[in-house]
Amino acid sequence: MNLFMLTVKGGWIMIPIVLCGALTLAIIMERILVLRNAAIDTEKFLSEMENFLKRRQIKECMQLCDRYVQPIPRIIKAGLLKSDRTHEEIKEAIQDAAAHEIPVLEKYLGILATIATVAPLLGLLGTVTGLIKAFMVIQSHGGMVNPADLAGGIWEALVTTVGGLVVAIPAYLGYNYFVSRVNNIVLEMEKSASRILDIIFLLKTQEE
Repeated sequence: MNLFMLTVKGGWIMIPIVLCGALTLAIIMERILVLRNAAIDTEKFLSEMENFLKRRQIKECMQLCDRYVQPIPRIIKAGLLKSDRTHEEIKEAIQDAAAHEIPVLEKYLGILATIATVAPLLGLLGTVTGLIKAFMVIQSHGGMVNPADLAGGIWEALVTTVGGLVVAIPAYLGYNYFVSRVNNIVLEMEKSASRILDIIFLLKTQEE
């Protein structure tokens, strides 16, 4: 029996379960690519940035940021655009930029969490409907049944349970993994912003 026939035996409940599975796979693949592209050699970038800043080469700092498409250079650039303002205004600019970057990193994670919760519930629903069918067969035969008569309902109960779990487990693992990755990137953003802010503030203090 191939996978298609096994899925068919699960009944109509398998349709939303299969759709959830396809959506989970698509989200996982998309998030892997996005978060991989969001990664950056932070130490190398900040070292170059610090060298330019210490020589007060703001234009070169901007050009360095423009060479990257990752979140950290973008939020740093937002701060540099306000480098002639007060420390609080620079900090606010960086925070505003970060507030726009974080939702991009977290995109679709809510859907993944929902699937991780809903998929086993769909499997449980299929289990219940399968058992109902089995008991209906028993009732219609007046209790005089053989295992073959109950096979359809039992198939539906078992296949939907397995299907729900097969979808929910990778969805749950993927969600937790991506949340961890996003948290790490956000932490790097905060550290980088703080480091650059300290340098800008130091330079402003020296000028005064």
